[in-house]
Amino acid sequence: MQTAAKKIAGFFFSLRTAIWLLIALLLILLFGSIQMPLKEEFQSMSMVPLFQWMTGNSLAITWWLWAAVIVLSLLTANTLLCSIESVVKKRGARNWLLVISPQVIHIGFLFILLAHLFSSYGSFKGMTYVGEGTMVRLPNGLAVLFKDIRAEVGPAGYIEDWSAEVSYFRGNSEIASDVIRPNSPSFEEGFGIYVKTVRTEPFPSALIEVSREPGAPWALAGGILFILGMSTLLILKIRMEESV
Repeated sequence: MQTAAKKIAGFFFSLRTAIWLLIALLLILLFGSIQMPLKEEFQSMSMVPLFQWMTGNSLAITWWLWAAVIVLSLLTANTLLCSIESVVKKRGARNWLLVISPQVIHIGFLFILLAHLFSSYGSFKGMTYVGEGTMVRLPNGLAVLFKDIRAEVGPAGYIEDWSAEVSYFRGNSEIASDVIRPNSPSFEEGFGIYVKTVRTEPFPSALIEVSREPGAPWALAGGILFILGMSTLLILKIRMEESV
């Protein structure tokens, strides 16, 4: 039993394990990138949460995605355990920032993976056309009323700017209002509403996208930690070289 436990521990605490897992992941994703254009089932992949799509399709289609999830899970465990081991072994080091910076990078990486996990379970995306007076009900029970859709047409006859006024209702009570513009969506209770394009004829209407990405805050935190760790490590390395 002790020998088996040591082998398992050696697997998860090894840098060589991380290298082999990354190679395996690259090969799996390479295979998937070749398969996706060849299968019609993948066309609807971006419209539903990833795990919902995976469970709704044949294992013959999705096996490489499940394999990628397994490899990523092993890589996550390996990264976390190796980071803990590194901090414990070097806890008495004089330059603590140099020790902790790579681990901050690893934590940022893990946060980004966690963000993808949350979005794979709970994301939402839908598109539809709306006109003035149209009410759209969101999956969380909120109702969105589109009150005013405007478009500014330039001298060449093209739409140069647009806006859409919206109000949010919970039951019969209005809880918020907003104006959606290009590159300025409206957010309420985790859902974002984007105006993709507008029409002026035969009546004002807009193509909207409603989306929810529960992993977005985690991805932002992970990105900040990753950049912070990389920047700190780079600065410390440069200072060490200059002092030599």
